[in-house]
Amino acid sequence: MQTPFTNHANFSPDFGEASPGQVDRVSPPALGEAVKPTVFHGAYVGRMDMAADLQTVAQYLDVHQDWFCRCADPMAAEPLGDNGYAVTVGHFGAMGYDIEPRIGLHLLPQDHGVYRIETIPVPGYTPQGYDVDFRAALELKEMPDSATGQVMTQVEWTLDLDVAIAFPKFLNALPKALLLKTGNALLNQVVRQASRCLTHKVQDDFHTTLNIALPESLQNRSHHFLERLSKGLHLNS
Repeated sequence: MQTPFTNHANFSPDFGEASPGQVDRVSPPALGEAVKPTVFHGAYVGRMDMAADLQTVAQYLDVHQDWFCRCADPMAAEPLGDNGYAVTVGHFGAMGYDIEPRIGLHLLPQDHGVYRIETIPVPGYTPQGYDVDFRAALELKEMPDSATGQVMTQVEWTLDLDVAIAFPKFLNALPKALLLKTGNALLNQVVRQASRCLTHKVQDDFHTTLNIALPESLQNRSHHFLERLSKGLHLNS
């Protein structure tokens, strides 16, 4: 895995042409005018509840080739080798700054009931104006459902996310508090989109594929990352 945010030359924002109804965009800075990127950090936790034993859930998660691309929709996901995917998260913007994050994700094989996901390079692709370091872990815990007594498996998520953004000069001239607010808004948009696509879709796909009914008690306890968002976001200048 490459060390993130070490090649500052990769950060040259590409805003393109302004579209109707959008804030006017600025041109990317010249190569000699590149600025040091600002790094934002987010720590998130969440959970999915599965109405099956741990082994059944693990067997489903192990064969991610069968469900990852389907559950990532409407994000575009393309396989990278046996255990990787190039994922285009969507188009996001704030204060005239626009990005369309595309990141490589490596789904590591299970290790004693824990699954890890890390960023990997996307061959032939250089991020424009941003870089992402994504470190997630999924841990499986089997237990009885307190409401029904049925065996269930909790899939507990943790996510540490660093996003480096090379803001254009006009944004770097703004107060740090406003820059922090802008970067956090972009970060939260990315996580909200990814978690919304994956968390509930994986839960629904698992139960649909295996023809297992999802009890209402488990539906009420399913969580997005953002519902338990760590308040530890910070800015490194």
